[in-house]
Amino acid sequence: MRRSTVRSIIFIVIGCLTVYIVWTLKDRMCEQTLEYFLNRCQIQKRDAAQVRWSHAVNNRSSLTEALTGPTHMMEADIIMRGHDPKEPIMAHPPQTDSDITLKEWLEGVKVHDKGIKLDFKSLEAVPPSVALLQEVLAELSCPVWINADVLPGPSGQATPLEPQAFLAAVGTLPSHTVLSLGWTTGWTAGTDNPGYSWDMVHEMEEICRTLKHPVTFPVRAALLAQSLSQLTWLLQQSDRYTLTVWTGQKDDVTLQDLLPYRKEFNISRIYYDLPDFIRTELTKTSQDNN
Repeated sequence: MRRSTVRSIIFIVIGCLTVYIVWTLKDRMCEQTLEYFLNRCQIQKRDAAQVRWSHAVNNRSSLTEALTGPTHMMEADIIMRGHDPKEPIMAHPPQTDSDITLKEWLEGVKVHDKGIKLDFKSLEAVPPSVALLQEVLAELSCPVWINADVLPGPSGQATPLEPQAFLAAVGTLPSHTVLSLGWTTGWTAGTDNPGYSWDMVHEMEEICRTLKHPVTFPVRAALLAQSLSQLTWLLQQSDRYTLTVWTGQKDDVTLQDLLPYRKEFNISRIYYDLPDFIRTELTKTSQDNN
């Protein structure tokens, strides 16, 4: 065999190997929640609207109900206990105590196949919670999402967690962990509520640009109609990005506000943490744009 032929073969092999490595790394950086549920035949196609959610799984009874129920993802809130012994517990402010700690909660979850979304309300709870997560994640194969509001958003009154401090604390978590990074928001019935501005999405993208984890942006359903251009731009910046649409209990949400997003984006890139009747109607009335 000629030396030039051997050299050509070597170049081809190296090129193929490089392409394989690049695509493998890209796949690992992309969000894998849908694949997890597809592989277990819990959803029928790569449509994020098929994923069902449990909320405020912050005590023993709600955890038992969620683990035995039909939902795929369980959302729970983490704070530091307001008295000794100081440790991460499952509770939402203004509560200061709970009948279950994060450690006990994770022990209960790890023998099931539900995904988890942990919502942090204070920076104080993040480092000890990450230490517990790192112990348990080796035994978990389920999707793990870590959520915090890190920037002020439309009409937001709450104080967001300082983004760089939060990201530094969770940065040691495995690369497949999904970071759910949102804006503080507000909504008032009967008024002209502003949407997510260009400054808001530009600042968020600047924060997320160099992250190695998949990122989902939780966005308020009642603010979507006035934010389509901005959120379209945001998702176009990286294959690592998805949206998670949520709603407040008293928000006005219409199907017509949601349908443009189903038409604009691949249906694998928008989760709908919404009441089942809205989420089901979405899958019936919108066209699959895959």
